[in-house]
Amino acid sequence: IENGKLSDHEHSSTMEHLRLLLPMVLSVARARAEAPGPGEWQEDSGLGLYRAPEEGVPMGVGATASAQSVDLEKKVNALENIVCVLNREVERSSVTLEAFSHQHRLDQEKIENLSNKVRQLERTLTMRDLQLSETEQLVRELQFCTYDGIFVWKINDFSRRRQDAVAGRTPAMFSPAFYSSKYGYKMCLRLYLNGDGTGRGTHLSLFFVVMRGKCDALLKWPFSQKVTLMLLDQNNREHIIDAFRPDVTSTSFQRPISEMNIASGCPLFCPLAKLAGKSPYLRDDTIFIKAIVDLTGL
Repeated sequence: IENGKLSDHEHSSTMEHLRLLLPMVLSVARARAEAPGPGEWQEDSGLGLYRAPEEGVPMGVGATASAQSVDLEKKVNALENIVCVLNREVERSSVTLEAFSHQHRLDQEKIENLSNKVRQLERTLTMRDLQLSETEQLVRELQFCTYDGIFVWKINDFSRRRQDAVAGRTPAMFSPAFYSSKYGYKMCLRLYLNGDGTGRGTHLSLFFVVMRGKCDALLKWPFSQKVTLMLLDQNNREHIIDAFRPDVTSTSFQRPISEMNIASGCPLFCPLAKLAGKSPYLRDDTIFIKAIVDLTGL
């Protein structure tokens, strides 16, 4: 054992040391019990003869042997007492160890129960976060939602958003949804600030999207209403306008079977050059896009 670990070894190996000590104590006790009395014959290893112990032996030697026997008996008694005391200590230590083991098992069960509760609370919190996110999305949609087929989309931070589009981080943006009526068609716009298709890198590309609504079963399909798209001049002089009538054979205007149909619209909606410098279409890093759905016949 290393010197620095001797104390820990002695403390943790008490029972093992007692087990090693016990045979020696028992051996000493047996030797004392089997020792010849004063009147018995002993073998003289030097002469090979048997003689009484007192023959040729001074009286002082017998007294010394008797004193040694008494001392040995005292030592054996002392060792027996020590062994008894240590045995009781070992028993108490065993009881204490069992109590600690039982408490440890109880603590482990409590820890496991608490861990299960924490995992359950984390799952609950995740569900609440998801519900909160859905609620916030619904609130945003309701905040900007219109039900007359006319929608104005305000886009802030135009410069940063365009940089994201050029870098490919966010090439496209979706507007909030709007409706042709309270129970009518659900629609939105999709804008590419760095262009898409034939307009990539040179134009704003603006598209119209038919979305799946709650009342689609009550509506006429395919969608066939005229759509007008506008980039508003903030001086109210010359808006950029493009309009189209849906191709009723296109899947973009059939009843949606997924969240939204394929976008359709104007890849060359507005040259990016018109947004450079002191453009009337870009003020305070903000542009306005307007969509008008013709409600004739609905």
